[in-house]
Amino acid sequence: MKALKIILQYLVFLGLGIGIIYYMFHNMKPEDKAAMFQSMKQTRIWIIIPVLISGFLSHWFRALRWKLMLRPLNIFPTTTNTTLAILIGYLVNLLVPRMGEVAKCTVLAKYEHVPADKMVGTVVAERAFDVLVLGIITLAAFALQSDVIGDFVNNKILSAFAAKTTLIAIVISGMIFMILLLVYVYRKYKHSKIGRFLKGMMDGVGSIWHLRNRWQFILYTILIWGMYYLQVMMGFWSLPATEHLGWLCALVVLVFGSVGMIATPGGLGAYPALVAMILGFYGLSNADGQALGWVAWSAQAIILLALGIVALVVLPIFNRKKHHAQARVDTE
Repeated sequence: MKALKIILQYLVFLGLGIGIIYYMFHNMKPEDKAAMFQSMKQTRIWIIIPVLISGFLSHWFRALRWKLMLRPLNIFPTTTNTTLAILIGYLVNLLVPRMGEVAKCTVLAKYEHVPADKMVGTVVAERAFDVLVLGIITLAAFALQSDVIGDFVNNKILSAFAAKTTLIAIVISGMIFMILLLVYVYRKYKHSKIGRFLKGMMDGVGSIWHLRNRWQFILYTILIWGMYYLQVMMGFWSLPATEHLGWLCALVVLVFGSVGMIATPGGLGAYPALVAMILGFYGLSNADGQALGWVAWSAQAIILLALGIVALVVLPIFNRKKHHAQARVDTE
């Protein structure tokens, strides 16, 4: 039943991505498609190298931040295992949205011999904190670029929000109900398997409040999002049509690109569509906007695939060598 749910979830999100791609290309004129492919041919391929480096660094900083969150739980994994687990998690996310978070906890638990349930809680807290950061960046982008995207915010986002207040109220009520239900289940079945799992999750979420190195946690967060931002800027530099775009435009693209990466598996279809839409407000043609969107998405997907596959190969080798080294130390 669980496997069927995962498959259906994947098919729904994949179908959404394919539907977006079909809609985009179906509504493009032949001359626009030709212009898009011509723009893509001008891509400066060498920029993929610094994009790869910044992409890896974002995952490395995320691993260092996750290690900080695991300390209050008396879990002290190696940086290598933590980084490789995160890379595998992102690889899984390309296939099945949201399953990568579970995968990285499972992988790290296996190789570090630590409980996975507590780590799931830290991932929930980590993601919640990232949503908060994205919210702050979004507010900053809208405030700094209100003259460019103000009409879009007023006519599209706010009107849609106003039309769906009832739905939002239902969702919030449902979330409150779920929280109360989980509290009830935990209290009633505290010593059962599900009770211990819920406690592990709560311990993980609570770990962020017990961090001794809060400023270090904030620094890693800034570095993570700084690498994401740098990748957007390098995406601009990769095409002659977008190399003139500035840092404020990159901030807006970062916001909408992040939403696109969440909406479909690995941002398939959604990322290029949102990037092209936003760049239209900055005077770019739909063809050039689509070109940048697809080039940037392709580079990110290739990097995640490459790093994820490397992590799958390196992880067992690294731990086998670590085990042999530890065994030699124990025998001496």
